[in-house]
Amino acid sequence: MPVIIGGVESFTTVDFPERLAAVLFCLGCPLRCPYCHNPELQDFKGKPFISWEQFAEFLDDRKKLLDGIVFSGGEPLAQPDLYESMKYVKDMGYQVGLHTSGVNLERLEQVLPLLSWVGFDVKTVFDAYEFRIPHSRRATVEACLDALIRSGVELECRTTLDPRVISKDELRTLARALAAKGVKTYALQEYRPHPSEKNPPDPLDVSAFFTDRDLLDELRGLFENFIVRRA
Repeated sequence: MPVIIGGVESFTTVDFPERLAAVLFCLGCPLRCPYCHNPELQDFKGKPFISWEQFAEFLDDRKKLLDGIVFSGGEPLAQPDLYESMKYVKDMGYQVGLHTSGVNLERLEQVLPLLSWVGFDVKTVFDAYEFRIPHSRRATVEACLDALIRSGVELECRTTLDPRVISKDELRTLARALAAKGVKTYALQEYRPHPSEKNPPDPLDVSAFFTDRDLLDELRGLFENFIVRRA
């Protein structure tokens, strides 16, 4: 069985750096991040957006228009048939990208040879993972990140700045840890409330990350490529 598709973005210039791409959103995610921007994709029993057969027709139609396909989510590594689906896409001549939070090391190692680029979501300092991110496992996250770094695949680590999940001091600690591991590209992403969220953080607490010039300058000095993404 191929992956269960929870949605498709037919064209993007930002989700797969330096490529024209489409995004396949996999259904289901074991994590329950408080800032989740796609909560409608969390349920593994949700209704598929389109069938794999329809997506295969889409791939065939776009061969001369797109460079790659990004598997996003939800959480692609939660899909048992991810390798077969990625291989199908790659065999059609597309580059394959992955957005992941690192929930399954065995599945990541299986698909690594197929990947051209990975966007890896690092939620918070490693020793706070299991307190801040429901159903997460620090050991698995770190093992997945270390495997990606060893592989040499093009990698972007990114952190969504939600003050409920990470503080400014913790962000410093996390950035230093990532740089020490050998991460070259690190992106900060602004928390954006989902319409269904009942108790979002104060916008001033969110913007405080981005108005602290000393913090941003310190982090910029740790990485070859430092990116700030604001809505």
